[in-house]
This record gives sequence, structure tokens and C-alpha cells, in this order.
Amino acid sequence: MDIEFSLALPREAVGIPMVRRVLGDSLRSLHVTENCVSDILLAVSEACGNAVRHGGPANRYHVEAAIGLGRCDVRVIDKGRGQVRIPEHYPSSDIENGRGILIMQAVVDEISFENSPGQGTTVLLRKRLDVDEAVTARPRELASV
Repeated sequence: MDIEFSLALPREAVGIPMVRRVLGDSLRSLHVTENCVSDILLAVSEACGNAVRHGGPANRYHVEAAIGLGRCDVRVIDKGRGQVRIPEHYPSSDIENGRGILIMQAVVDEISFENSPGQGTTVLLRKRLDVDEAVTARPRELASV
């Protein structure tokens, strides 16, 4: 089964839990393991946090997700300055910022950035899905509404 969705969100932290809920529920409905779901949600939360923090002057950012063929692709798109540099190492423990990109890199299989100075940044996060085979072997029950 393939799931695709796109969300346009205010450039405020209040939208991040919504992204986590929609994406997490989508992955869980496909019986993706909780460890895999957690990794994806951590990376997406970091990317959304960066869009909220650095995505101005626009007042919105977008999240696009495609789940299928054994992988999850998520794009977080903002209209910020478009300058991204991947740090070579984690900053010292007394510095509060600067870990997000390294965290994303650690938990997904692929991360890339498309930058256009003055036009914004698109972060692509890609991860192979680990599916709980024991759950997928059971017949599905339809939910009553």
C-alpha cells in the first residue's frame, strides 16, 4: 500500500506534533516497527524545527511524505535563506544548538538538501522501512465507524 500526503503548516512549533501524528499513524497502519517509526519521527521533527526556526520570512512551511515500496521519503520545504552546511562533529555539550542535522543523519538512511539562496531549502529524508512481519501475517480487521 502506498500513502502520500502533503501538509502546509504555520511556521510555528505548534504544527510539529501534527506532522508527527499524521506520519506516525500512517507508518503504524502499515505495521512499521516502532523503532523505525521513532527514527523517522525524530528526523522529521528536527527538520520541521529547522524550518520553523530558519524558514523566514515566509510564514508557512510544507511537509510532503511518500510511503511505499519499502521506504519512507519525507520532504520538508521552507522559504528561508537557503544556507545549509552539515557540521563535521557535534558541538560541545555546553552549546544548545547545532545538533539537528547530525541527529537526522544518524537516524535515516539518506539525507540531502536542495538550496536556492533566497528561495529556501528542501530537506529530503529517506529511510528503508522495517516491517513487523508477525503483524502483517495476521488478517486485517476493518474498523467500524
